[in-house]
Amino acid sequence: MTRRQLLHSAAAAGARGSAPAIRKIEVFPVPYPVTAHFKFFTKPERPSVLVKMTAEDGSVGWGQSVPIPTWSYETVESVMVTIEKYLAPVLIGRDPFDLAGAHAAMNRAIAPSFSTGMPIAKAGVDLALHDLTGKLRGQSLAERWGRKSLERITLSWTVNPQTIQETEKLVEEGRARGYRNFNVKVAPDAKFDLEMCTRVRKLAPNAFLWADANGGYDTATALQVAPKLAGIGVNVFEQPVAANRLSGFRELKKQGALPILMDEGLVSSVELVEFIRLGLLDGVAMKPARTAGLWDAKRQIEIVQDAGLLFLGSGLTDPDLALAAALGLYGAYGLKFPAALNGPQFLTGSFLKQPLVVRDGEMAVPSGPGLGVEIDETRIRA
Repeated sequence: MTRRQLLHSAAAAGARGSAPAIRKIEVFPVPYPVTAHFKFFTKPERPSVLVKMTAEDGSVGWGQSVPIPTWSYETVESVMVTIEKYLAPVLIGRDPFDLAGAHAAMNRAIAPSFSTGMPIAKAGVDLALHDLTGKLRGQSLAERWGRKSLERITLSWTVNPQTIQETEKLVEEGRARGYRNFNVKVAPDAKFDLEMCTRVRKLAPNAFLWADANGGYDTATALQVAPKLAGIGVNVFEQPVAANRLSGFRELKKQGALPILMDEGLVSSVELVEFIRLGLLDGVAMKPARTAGLWDAKRQIEIVQDAGLLFLGSGLTDPDLALAAALGLYGAYGLKFPAALNGPQFLTGSFLKQPLVVRDGEMAVPSGPGLGVEIDETRIRA
């Protein structure tokens, strides 16, 4: 039987409700060398965990968790233990097409705190589910969701200088690699940030310029900085204050100097609905890794679009599968702004048979079944 016949056979089985159950879930810690300074990396390698999900018929799906302990509380060790000891046991024997049931089971095994518990670990499992079921049906993410995908996603170059003098060099490096849009890391030094943003805007007068504070300002400073950033020509202001400073978001939204995006403080669609009702944000910087994967990320984008708010695409310096998933999601939902997917900027190495590449500041949206890419398992086990 040919591969195409196998795919059609599997699709027919899924339609009959007799999809092969999940038989086994494995985890593999795989690091990626870091090639340049980035505020969240304190070691020369970016940690990640690959997740292999095998069905009863031998079909395989792959996912990836991308913990960064300096950004979130999750680590490689906690991700691996969570998946091996708590998530895998409640998923073995389940229908992989029952995504809602899988997430409900995972949320019973690891309960929420304010929001979804261990979302980065759960994202790796969710991506493996999407990859497995997409391959069983022979469908890409967009096809699975009944949507027409963009062919390419325009990227944004991250500017994160350690000194003001480095700003021009970093912008020129991005331009030399075909990037035309920029996102800047700001906070807590407002004076430094305003000078840096002024220089970036002067060097890239037509760029979409996106300032991300990662919650690093207090409310008073953020309120002072926002109008000045707007005067420089910054387009959006992401996570200006810490995730638990909701009154600060309300004040910044009311001030109206810049569109206010949420990131770190937004994990599930439950609080997204609440935050919209409370008038705390103008949009979301989406990260599938932060939302326990594609299942809820997709719902969040739909909520934001229905509310007439901004949807921007970001990531956790994603490599390989996590990057492919983000591209597939943003392509399926017609992302209109440059995506801050900076894995290709700061990381090297790949565990894919055909690595994802940047061409002229853009990346092609994977169009194959599942997440659209293939893992080279021999490299992982080596």
